[in-house]
Amino acid sequence: MTPPSRPRLLVLIVAYHAETTIQQVLGRIPPGLLDAYDVEVLVIDDASSDRTFERGEAVRQANTLPFPLTVLANPVALGYGGNQKVGFRYAIEHAFDVVALVHGNGQYAPERLPDMVAPIAAGDAAAVLGSRMLSAPGARHTGMPLYKFLGNRLLTRMQNRLLRTAWSECHSGYRAYATAALRRIPFHLNTNDYHFDTEVLIQLHLSGQTLTEVPIPVYDGTELSGLAGVRYAWNVTKACVKARAADMSLWFDRRFDCQPSYASNVHYKPRLGFESTHELALARVPPGSRVVDLGCAGGYLGHLLHERGCHVTGVDSLPLADDCVLDSFQLYDLNRSPFPVALEGVNVALMLDAIEHLASPERFLDGFREAAERHPDMTFVVSTGNVGFFVVRLMLLLGQFNYGKRGILDLTHTRLYTFGSFRRLLEQSGFDVVEMRGVPAPFPLALGSQGLARLLLALNRAMIAVSRSLFAFQIFAVARPRPGLAYLLDRARREAGARAARREGSTPA
Repeated sequence: MTPPSRPRLLVLIVAYHAETTIQQVLGRIPPGLLDAYDVEVLVIDDASSDRTFERGEAVRQANTLPFPLTVLANPVALGYGGNQKVGFRYAIEHAFDVVALVHGNGQYAPERLPDMVAPIAAGDAAAVLGSRMLSAPGARHTGMPLYKFLGNRLLTRMQNRLLRTAWSECHSGYRAYATAALRRIPFHLNTNDYHFDTEVLIQLHLSGQTLTEVPIPVYDGTELSGLAGVRYAWNVTKACVKARAADMSLWFDRRFDCQPSYASNVHYKPRLGFESTHELALARVPPGSRVVDLGCAGGYLGHLLHERGCHVTGVDSLPLADDCVLDSFQLYDLNRSPFPVALEGVNVALMLDAIEHLASPERFLDGFREAAERHPDMTFVVSTGNVGFFVVRLMLLLGQFNYGKRGILDLTHTRLYTFGSFRRLLEQSGFDVVEMRGVPAPFPLALGSQGLARLLLALNRAMIAVSRSLFAFQIFAVARPRPGLAYLLDRARREAGARAARREGSTPA
């Protein structure tokens, strides 16, 4: 029987001007790691002008370590973050299971490597952060002046608030990562500067991976100070603000696009419990109706209508969510022809926040009108984003036009509308608009169902009453297809026949 293979661990040592410390750091790596892991040590010298590489190479040639040692040197300095990128790439190419980051200046204790790696090896975490704030009380006074301790605390608190996390410290460089976790994030797009660690932390969090912290001793090492410390804090703050803005679809940054949505409907959530296009649509569908939900995005709304006794047919280019049940479903790209469903007997057709995704909404509506031309009593409920929303206008005034994962400037939107252009689209495609109203921004979805979200929702609703074109986040419309000429001709023939029959019946013999 073949014994199970042990996890492969890469101890990555990033080094810069570390000729006086690198050999000592290598010697402090616990040999006991070999009891549980296949271990390799990788030193990457970032174009140091001293003898860092030579000192590391001397240890390799002397073969004094109990595990393999590789020493690399960047011919041009890549920076703190760039050096890590090269190391992460090495770990991925050589199929390591875990990579643990140690600094060549000795500021983090290699003796704690077993504690850093254990949660990943046990499958309990995708990343481990060494935290000096979890150390014994009073330890901060050794190696970390009080003002730096307080600065670390304040910066971490700010990050926790923005990212909705609860870490004790975000600024220790002592870390361990599952290599599989690194494959899932675009770390190659990150900065080469010191806030590289912050960006990796954000990416892991946004991709839904489990992070844990372990206590590490406070060190007598070099801390960023003065202008360098201020610059670092500013860069960390900017990264967190951008990540939060991206999560709220106010900004798009590919570094923080850690859950791509182009292959699923994961980012399209039901908007229920507050004034929204979904709630407005539900209110306009009588119980027991026959409904077609075009671009049903997982089927959440159709599922609710199905539970209310409606017969619901869903159409979307991506599969239904596992927990959604409809009466029927067609996997179909609405950019194609012909129109995918028969509309005979259909009372309501829904198309919520989907028409802006089409390559040619005009062509789609032409096909829809042709399918519906003999059913003028059918109701068409449709919504889209309002590109005239004041936030979009303000950002454009500031020279910004940033796409995001959701919202008006969704990455997959191909058309953008104002109230006027959306009305013209419907009317010029053969529909009579019977209702058009503005919808507030989904603050409860972005902020949670909190008092602040409800207050902002009420304020936005009041502003829409003043100017819907400026303050409405979305446009909600109810329309009816105009009768087609074939329908009108048939109706005229029937009417003529009925009148002729009545006349003949009333003519005296």
